[in-house]
Amino acid sequence: MSFDRTHYQIVIASDVSERDGVGVEIHRGKDLLIEIFRDDTERSREITMFSQRISLEEMEGFIQIFKDEIPWDFIDYDE
Repeated sequence: MSFDRTHYQIVIASDVSERDGVGVEIHRGKDLLIEIFRDDTERSREITMFSQRISLEEMEGFIQIFKDEIPWDFIDYDE
């Protein structure tokens, strides 16, 4: 079985409140499954899961979506 991203809705969202960065939210139907976020202030990338069960195949697909949609480099505000 191969990962098919057309089974999911992908929302690209930025956040500039408690954290500063951009990420993807991945939904299946009305359910938010996962958020993968690049935090430019903390210089980190984090995964938040909203579903208790995500297959390895799905997780690998979700990470690839993040890599395809979100620039990898952090924004450096000191430059």
